[in-house]
Amino acid sequence: MHNTSSSLTPTALPVQRATDATRQVQQQALLTLPADDDLDFEEARRGFIGTIPDAEIRDGYGRLVWSMADYAFLDDATAPPTANPALWRQARLNRLHGLFEVTSRIYQVRGFDLSNMTLIEGDTGLIVIDPLTCRETAQAALDLYYAHRPRRPVLAVIYSHSHTDHFGGVKGVIDEARARAGEVAVIAPAGFMEEAVSENVLAGTAMERRSQFQFGQTLARNACCQIDAGLGKTMPMGTVTLIEPTQLIHQETETHVIDGVEIVFQLTPDSEAPAEMHFFFPQLRALNVAENGTRTLHNLCPLRGAQVRNAKLWSRYLNQALERYAGGADVVFAQHHWPTWGTARLTRFLEQQRDLYKYLHDQTLRLINRGLNAAEIAEQMTLPDALAAQWHTRGYYGTVSHNVKAIYQRYLSWYDGNPAHLHALPDEQSAPRYVDYMGGAQAMLERAHRDFARGDYRWVAEVMNRLVFAQPTLREARELGAAALEQMGFQAESATWRNAYLLGARELREGPGAGAGHTMRSHDLVRSLSEGAFFDYLAVMIDGLKAQTLDIRMSWHFTDRDARYALYLKHGALTWSATPHRDGHDLGVAMTRATLDRILLGETQFGAAVAQGEIVLDGAAALFGAFLRTLEKPDGRFNVVEP
Repeated sequence: MHNTSSSLTPTALPVQRATDATRQVQQQALLTLPADDDLDFEEARRGFIGTIPDAEIRDGYGRLVWSMADYAFLDDATAPPTANPALWRQARLNRLHGLFEVTSRIYQVRGFDLSNMTLIEGDTGLIVIDPLTCRETAQAALDLYYAHRPRRPVLAVIYSHSHTDHFGGVKGVIDEARARAGEVAVIAPAGFMEEAVSENVLAGTAMERRSQFQFGQTLARNACCQIDAGLGKTMPMGTVTLIEPTQLIHQETETHVIDGVEIVFQLTPDSEAPAEMHFFFPQLRALNVAENGTRTLHNLCPLRGAQVRNAKLWSRYLNQALERYAGGADVVFAQHHWPTWGTARLTRFLEQQRDLYKYLHDQTLRLINRGLNAAEIAEQMTLPDALAAQWHTRGYYGTVSHNVKAIYQRYLSWYDGNPAHLHALPDEQSAPRYVDYMGGAQAMLERAHRDFARGDYRWVAEVMNRLVFAQPTLREARELGAAALEQMGFQAESATWRNAYLLGARELREGPGAGAGHTMRSHDLVRSLSEGAFFDYLAVMIDGLKAQTLDIRMSWHFTDRDARYALYLKHGALTWSATPHRDGHDLGVAMTRATLDRILLGETQFGAAVAQGEIVLDGAAALFGAFLRTLEKPDGRFNVVEP
């Protein structure tokens, strides 16, 4: 039974200030940092042409989409005790914004979004690589370029990979009608559309909620809260768009000349994204490694969740870029952060990034084969001195700890081999027993306060998590757990860990809040969802036990494109095929794709569409109602740090 009140007197705990233990951790961290020669700041500012005040961007209704104004506190070069000094340095670098010249004919807009927009001047027009996350930031970036460079038409857009912050602003730089008419090329790696549309669909609700902990976009911006996201500041709040590619890169390497610019495309599938590619510009002696070589240790599995990335392939692709292109390049740049200039320096940079992922992969496997589990490996894994001495190998975004766990998961799954963990009780069942075994809430709190005073925040957070799951209304447990998470956030070098800890602390104190379930729906992404992907999405919405007695053969017809599908609901599972049922159907469903898009966008519902004649049924029409009653609408407001 959960207690509904507590007679315990809460002990005064620090809120948004660093404890002595955290101050000591920050001072120790300073002693272990690489020597700071200001070269990163010099290169991050190199080629600066101009910007707009605070990089402030608003949408057509005047709503704020992006601004650097709230990060003015980062003017101070000295990290406060509430921020890891390495992360503070990265946050200051990521605050720089504007239009920059990379090399002759290549420019970047940085700091207008989480990612960078690259603009290449062809003979008559522009080639845009990665038009940012949303239409508003992309349009502002292009306008900034035009304010300082000749106004040339965009003749090609290239998507480096299938993550939203690298394609979502495409309608801010080109018109879809021009692309459909063949006036603008839209180029992407093979598999782009499937990955871009599907990654956030089947588990999209959970990913959206978890991404709030990764990017911290719902946190305040100040030295005690959100200061960065590692790759850049955070996610913009604009309109995500998508235009389907008109040309795909299929071969491992392909060379194309676009408006007089020779580009060698190098496919790198299953690296940082399932569909990704590098670019080499022989005439311009420039190499772009997309998101595989940035100024941080990247994620092998982000905190929001994704399929685990292949560290071995990631390293191999960087090695191929080294062997094939580095010797002919004067600059290497990426779609986050700032470039590296000089053949010798960029070669070292790529070697270090290559070896970073290979080292983590190989050493994790070595320790796996010695019988260590994921947590044990993560606890003892350290980088070799030569890699640890580089600023760009530090874990501002990914971390050694959670990347090791991702590698373990890729090879051995979630199970650590200990049978005691094979069928362990979930927290809501085990937590009350832990509390009882540990002598009750009062004893746990007394011990936890002593451990907190010693700076043992990891343990306090773990123990208070048990107590909160056992007695979620016990205020002192929530406050002590929040205080421990907050200090862990202050100490974290990884921006994503910091954001997760600080949002966890806030939700323990205040609850999830209205913003927890906010989901952005992009019309272009919905429109680009294939019918097959829609049926897969429909299948994961079915409550299998509610549907277990139904046996329905459906024929689904999208009348405006004359696309027909056979669906079969049996044993609580929905399967589909593009081949019609051999022996007829129980229920026919006819609708336009436009109606489906409106349903997916939440503008109408299946039942309403039937009533309004937008969906026409034939056969046993009552079965459609029975089918709809098994659907469970995802709710993104679920709890994370409490039951």
